[in-house]
Amino acid sequence: MFHNLAIMDDTQVIEGAGLGLRRSMTKEMSGEVPETIDFFELAPENWVGLGGRFGRQLRCISEKTPVVCHGLSLSIGGPAPLDEVLLTDIKQFIADHQVRIYSEHLSYTNDGGQLYDLLPMPFTDEAVTYTANRVRQAQDILEQRIALENVSYYTTPRRDLDEAAFVCAVIEEADCDMLLDVNNVYVNSVNHGYEPMDFIRRMPLDRVSYLHIAGHYVEPDGLIIDTHGADVIHPVWKLLEDTYELTGPKPTLLERDFNFPPMPRLLEEIEAIHIRQHAVELENV
Repeated sequence: MFHNLAIMDDTQVIEGAGLGLRRSMTKEMSGEVPETIDFFELAPENWVGLGGRFGRQLRCISEKTPVVCHGLSLSIGGPAPLDEVLLTDIKQFIADHQVRIYSEHLSYTNDGGQLYDLLPMPFTDEAVTYTANRVRQAQDILEQRIALENVSYYTTPRRDLDEAAFVCAVIEEADCDMLLDVNNVYVNSVNHGYEPMDFIRRMPLDRVSYLHIAGHYVEPDGLIIDTHGADVIHPVWKLLEDTYELTGPKPTLLERDFNFPPMPRLLEEIEAIHIRQHAVELENV
């Protein structure tokens, strides 16, 4: 039976605001991590087995700053068998770097060959059972819980359940945790026409390990594309504030994958997370 590392050891808990770690940042961050950054998130597939300069720099970072892993290619909802070699490598990486949380996307990324995209799931009872079984299999190999992220999507092959019901059902049946992506809720709410806070209220908030927030791109026809390549906009900040009213100041990660601004600008956005976390803390005093 797997165990939740956060329960086993208080040192495994994360808090505050974090930033996605990219290789271009490792030299700077291995020297001194800005006080604003409380934890880093990285994609383990990009780091497993990496030695040399980058491996040494990552070791320097993980020894002084908490790290969480957000997987890209486990393809938890896909048709191909689970990659047990990848899971075994990730398990060792988690141990080597004292990784606090491992999460994956509630989606799939391959049909036997890596497609490098998050493909839409059918929202069906059959898909719930299939995906939950694969999550339990992954947790048994890792010997710990994983968190599933609600993803942005632009179509679905079949819809017997709505998105919120599907997400909740998978997490409940798998008995896993959740990574709640606030920006993805906003993106989907605009693209598919629903009230974002209604969706968030339906989520298993007691299972949320941490939150994501990010920027996106709006097409000329109004379709929103989840790019992680722009600043966070006001409606997403407001949605984060409203989410904190329900969850408290959950650890929150700023995602930025390209169009990187200077580091001081990234740190301003991370500080904006801190400000909102502190505000809800004061309200609850």
